[in-house]
Amino acid sequence: MEVKKIVSFDFDGTLTTKDTLFEFIKFSRGKFRLYFCLLLFSPLLLAFKLKLYPNWKIKQTIFRYLYKNISLDQFNKWGDSFIVNINQIIRPKAIQKLKEYQSEDAIILIVSASIENWIKPWANSEGINVILATTIEVNCDRILTGNFKSENCYREQKVKRILEVFPDRSSYTLIAYGDSLGDKEMIDFADEGWYNKFK
Repeated sequence: MEVKKIVSFDFDGTLTTKDTLFEFIKFSRGKFRLYFCLLLFSPLLLAFKLKLYPNWKIKQTIFRYLYKNISLDQFNKWGDSFIVNINQIIRPKAIQKLKEYQSEDAIILIVSASIENWIKPWANSEGINVILATTIEVNCDRILTGNFKSENCYREQKVKRILEVFPDRSSYTLIAYGDSLGDKEMIDFADEGWYNKFK
């Protein structure tokens, strides 16, 4: 049986030079609203830095404050337009390596804690169709509730999401790229793992 090659890339900080959450907030809601939000939730951000408040919870709080009651159509329009901004912060060495794997017919995954809606348009434009990221909840009227539908795709959730799509671990070789503690489990799970390869 042929063993497939699967290559998983973290997104923020690995393929990009910046965290796309804050870049997307600036793009879609404006700098003032971003800075006001960071000031408003500065006690929670400090608690997060001190490891007293979980990563997903502060992210959920900020996301709800900024995007609750926004229509899914509007949110997706922002995601589609955000491709231009992503291209400005993509690491050239990372995209070069990604293209090399594509030329070898490897299966490329983007596995990210960021929101699927702004990663997917860029990924699809690069021929990447498997995006394992945090998903958002909408109501029956296609309005964002401000909550996440999935668990935050971070740490052990990255491994869980990969196994949901590719459960037969013996049928593929996994190569993983990351840049932070949030990627540790995915890199440990891989046959070949790389930290900060493109910096």
